[in-house]
Amino acid sequence: MGRRRLWTGKRLRQITRELGGLGISVSPNTVRRLLRQLDYALHANTKSISVSSQHRDLQFSCIARHKKRFLHRGLPIISVDTKKKELVGNFKNPGRVWSSKPTPVNDHDFRSQGKGMANPYGIYDPIANRGSVFVGTSHDTPRFAAENVARWWCQTGRKAYPNASELLILADSGGSNGARVRAWKYELQEKVAERFGLSITLCHFPTGTSKWNPIEHRLFSEISKTWAGQPLDSYETILRLVNQTTTQTGLEVQATLITKHYETGQKISDHQMRTLDLERHAILPEWNYTIHPRKNRI
Repeated sequence: MGRRRLWTGKRLRQITRELGGLGISVSPNTVRRLLRQLDYALHANTKSISVSSQHRDLQFSCIARHKKRFLHRGLPIISVDTKKKELVGNFKNPGRVWSSKPTPVNDHDFRSQGKGMANPYGIYDPIANRGSVFVGTSHDTPRFAAENVARWWCQTGRKAYPNASELLILADSGGSNGARVRAWKYELQEKVAERFGLSITLCHFPTGTSKWNPIEHRLFSEISKTWAGQPLDSYETILRLVNQTTTQTGLEVQATLITKHYETGQKISDHQMRTLDLERHAILPEWNYTIHPRKNRI
């Protein structure tokens, strides 16, 4: 409260000096009273401006329709995204935890004092209420994202859905698995569709609507609650805390450390894109498309 009063007084004195320069002699208290009469008040920035697509409702209808079809046929649906990058080391982690005494951490979050960066790429199965988190130590790239989908299928997917020939992926419009990212489509073709004989249907959430992606509020938010107030001082700590994440509705999470190095700046040529067996849907084709395995196509 004291800091707010100090800030208020500073602003009032500034306005008073500016008015004095115009030949208007008033006191800071008078300035405050006049501002209140004019309905002026101290305001912080408010997050209220959003970028909304004109096709937002139509895309949500498309997503719901695809989910219904896959659910009816017992086919797998996964929600994917990369959680916020974390600096690994003895640094402050927002939140509180019950303990006999506070845990001392570094007073500054200098990256040079850390052990590296963690890129937690998550895959959430809303049918089974099960999540897989692949904690990368390198860069969050389209190849990293696609190979994590392949890892999920090997570890979990094909065991839970042994007869599946199709997979529905719900993803955001940006990031390593963005709707316009060529490398994401190319790597899915090579690493997943071709390797496992899966037809992969992609539905992307419109810009500014990522909070409706199931992984955000059903997996990532629970992980954040689990490790709140606990320093992420090592990769082992991150894996342990992710594995400990549960909910009363039965959420289970499996964490895996990925130490493979991923180069950034991967370029996919027009020729490489033409080799894809990519079927764009009739409705909003930039957000909805299916990648088929070439060997299964006529």
